[in-house]
Amino acid sequence: MVRRQRKQASYMISAVAEAYGIHPQTLRLYEREGLLKPSRTEGNTRFYTEEDLQRLEMILNLTRDLGVNLAGVEIVLKMRERMEQMQRQMKAFVEMVQNEMATMQVPSAEMKNALVRVMPRGAAPQEPKKR
Repeated sequence: MVRRQRKQASYMISAVAEAYGIHPQTLRLYEREGLLKPSRTEGNTRFYTEEDLQRLEMILNLTRDLGVNLAGVEIVLKMRERMEQMQRQMKAFVEMVQNEMATMQVPSAEMKNALVRVMPRGAAPQEPKKR
């Protein structure tokens, strides 16, 4: 039985430019500046994935709506990437500590109270459960 790989949807530069009301040269500029990194075919045709389109939307929001120049956009995008990386590292650390706590024979009350619950992005804080 042959398995087919599921391909991610991708869009050519002309379709993306038309959908977002920008010139294809603008997309090429964003690529030259390192803000976008579309994949390419063997024939060197650019293809934009959903992830690329989300990044483009952020770039357009920063430039059109907030008036940020491309140097500022680059800084904002890099900061966002760093924050996401730090969030992943913190989540991994918390999971490691929780696993360590679970393997302890009898964790002390002090150790249990030392851990702080990490809230998912956008989640509202909840009242602590009464015991």
